[in-house]
Amino acid sequence: MAKAKKVKVRTGKRYRSGRSDDHYDAIVVGSGIGGLTNAALLSLLGKKVCVLEQHYTAGGYTHAYEREGYEWDVGVHYIGEVHKPSTMKRMFDVISEGRLKWAAMDPVYDKIILGDKEFNFVAGRGNFIDELSKHFPQERQMITDYVQLIRKISSQTPKFFAGQAMPRWMSKCYNLVRPFLVCKEFFKNTREVLEGMTKNQELISVLTGQWGNYGQTPRDASFLMHALIAKHYLAGGAYPVGGAADIARSIIPTVQKSGGEVFTYADVDEILVKNNTAYGVRMADGSEITADTIFTNAGFMNTIDKLLPEESKKRHKVENWKKNLHRSSAHLGIYAGFKGTNEELGLNSTNLWMYPDGDHEANLDKYKKDPLADFPLVYISFPSSKDPDWHNRFPGKSTVEIVTPALMEWFEQWDGTEWNKRGEDYEAFKAQFTTRLLEKLYERHPQLRDKLDFVELSTPLSTNWYQKNSGGEMLALDHFVERFKESCLHPQMPIKNLYLTGSDAMTAGVGGALMGGVMSTMSLLGLKNGKKVMQLFKNYQEPVEEDQPEVVVPSVKAAS
Repeated sequence: MAKAKKVKVRTGKRYRSGRSDDHYDAIVVGSGIGGLTNAALLSLLGKKVCVLEQHYTAGGYTHAYEREGYEWDVGVHYIGEVHKPSTMKRMFDVISEGRLKWAAMDPVYDKIILGDKEFNFVAGRGNFIDELSKHFPQERQMITDYVQLIRKISSQTPKFFAGQAMPRWMSKCYNLVRPFLVCKEFFKNTREVLEGMTKNQELISVLTGQWGNYGQTPRDASFLMHALIAKHYLAGGAYPVGGAADIARSIIPTVQKSGGEVFTYADVDEILVKNNTAYGVRMADGSEITADTIFTNAGFMNTIDKLLPEESKKRHKVENWKKNLHRSSAHLGIYAGFKGTNEELGLNSTNLWMYPDGDHEANLDKYKKDPLADFPLVYISFPSSKDPDWHNRFPGKSTVEIVTPALMEWFEQWDGTEWNKRGEDYEAFKAQFTTRLLEKLYERHPQLRDKLDFVELSTPLSTNWYQKNSGGEMLALDHFVERFKESCLHPQMPIKNLYLTGSDAMTAGVGGALMGGVMSTMSLLGLKNGKKVMQLFKNYQEPVEEDQPEVVVPSVKAAS
């Protein structure tokens, strides 16, 4: 058997009082992809940035973890538009200075399973249309129109979100005229739009078969959010070479090049504010670090509930900000390790989206009332099959991840207890979910049943512990139509020198959080200097490997 190539999963430098400088140009609270984007872009512009992460490793939901000789990602199941020349690939190339590499998944990147029916999402616009038209020959024109619509939504998204890069006051004015600049579908929910295009409910169920990526069924999700996800994967999916941890690992040197650092075990207790101006942070150990600018990548709810001083909460009446906002869904996650290579076990990189039938809303409603009801959605991913470097690091092993929705209230009786010390009732409650979810996997891959070597189930309590959330939410804020009308989600917060970044400043997912980092950086720099960020993307030259032709990358827009 080949010797494993050991790669360090944990990233970042462990924080201790005295290890950081006393003052920085900017502090970023939270090391998710949005915060790392802020830090990298500012570093490339010559600013010294300190990133503070309370977890033991950097990356937020892009981090990976090891257990019993296996490794899993916790949020980077696949990413679109990075395995080919695109705006998003260019942005990752800039903040990682070309260190981050991507591997394309199999052409069938998602398989939608409604009961005993299967539908493949195949990479490429024409392939996608042709494949679905085999199942719905009478709906070919609708499928074609749908693809054109999601591409139109994507092309108009820079106009929709342009206000996020403007000063706060200007953004409010811009958003008043925004409905006249983009198509009407931006202001409708997903079911409303699709039912206006077809009466075929099964087709609607298939087209919305990726709703787990943004955590809301067609009844509730903004069509904008659905369209961005669907378009994002239309050309297929990709995975970071070396695993999810390589995202943070490849970006951190960019942060360090101007004297900055990414610290872990760096728990921020409070953002320091004086005369309505943020000027630093107080750490959990009582030490203070100051900066000219503070970015919060801890999430909107966490920021206003846990990080703002009481005086600021009262002054700005932050409770009013939350009236039309909702935390996203909690989830359960299976992390399973199996003996054998992907080839030996018959695994590929296609994601499975399993549903009892096509009634997404009814199935979710039943499940929320009774956790023993059929799972409304089971998502299965095979990370070891997606990373071409996997078997150099973990020879003879393979991994599977399984995700399904959950409610925090099912676990509230154990909230506040310590991991591994929650009692027999808790372990029994987890065990029945573990068994049921594994059975869903074995329905598709019965050959894995006797190869299971390790399994662990994460609950909303795990999310709260590692992400410092309160409701077990995985995708920050929900994406109802009204969410995108809330001025409180602008990057420039009412407290001077304090900026919101990450997915809550834009949309869910790694791509949305990345764009949140870009837009909040531009918002900080202002209308004149914000162009410097775009110049970084425009001037970037992709390294050309020996004997390989140079790739010409299209020009970069303000948002993707």
